[in-house]
Amino acid sequence: MFALQPELKVFTGSANRDLAERICKYIGTPLGQATISSFPDGETYVKIEENIRGHDIFIVQPTSPPTNQHLMELLIMVDAARRASADRITAVIPFFGYARQDRKDQPRVPITAKLVANLLYAAGVNRVLTMDLHAQQVQGFFDIPVDHLYSAPVLIKYLRKRMAGKLAVVSPDLGGLKMASAYAEALGANLAIVAKERKSATETEALYLIGDVENRDVLLVDDLTETAGTLSSAAAIVKKHGARNIYAGVAHAVLVDVAIPRLQKSQITELVTTNSTPVRTVEGFKVTVLCVSELLGEGIKRIHHDESVSSLFNIENEKNGKTS
Repeated sequence: MFALQPELKVFTGSANRDLAERICKYIGTPLGQATISSFPDGETYVKIEENIRGHDIFIVQPTSPPTNQHLMELLIMVDAARRASADRITAVIPFFGYARQDRKDQPRVPITAKLVANLLYAAGVNRVLTMDLHAQQVQGFFDIPVDHLYSAPVLIKYLRKRMAGKLAVVSPDLGGLKMASAYAEALGANLAIVAKERKSATETEALYLIGDVENRDVLLVDDLTETAGTLSSAAAIVKKHGARNIYAGVAHAVLVDVAIPRLQKSQITELVTTNSTPVRTVEGFKVTVLCVSELLGEGIKRIHHDESVSSLFNIENEKNGKTS
């Protein structure tokens, strides 16, 4: 005799409650009740306010700034759920921080992406659902299943309506060429690439352009922008080569203070991103935030029912391209 399907419950930390509420609305389940606060010395306190014994638990928490606080909050919520006898715990991490530190490219540096994977596993996570990892190999750092979704279907549906005429998709660095190629194919556009040199953690310089952007609208694509240095320098060089309107499409816009004036002064017409993390407004600059709650919500439903999530990668799937 087979056991009954465990009941699904979704909880969230403080990193992006709005996204969690939208996900719950799509799934058709109320957001779970949990108390999250801090002791006077800054330590995080968590209490799950309802019975979750034997339940299938999903905890929504991007590790966006303040990164360490939100990561620790996620670990403590997982520990609380494990000790409350949850049947399975899935960490839903729309934006996975520390993914850039995925290898030893200098002496005496850590591989922090692997460390975070180990911490999640040690805390009691049974499965991870994430989106647009900075480095795909991070999936291999986990000893548990990882479902890796992409925001491309959501962004491309919007961009098809927004952009018309001759178009070039540009990767602002060498590492994003594969992603740019996928966007170019989906949009029927030319492909180009900007070679850059990183001067510091917050400053980059575009060196030269490979490809034709003259008299074309340009779409700069990247998985993440924080300081907007790479995007703004790439926009400057494609503008010098005769580009018309310049758009930027990124999965995660984790905009720090230095990014605001850069975007305001840049040649970029519009930044298109998702609500994987809370997105800051930029006065005098157009930022369009597309909702990925249906994409993540559908992923949660399929994981809960032990169904395939591969169709969620389909760019032509209009259901998963809604921008509610």
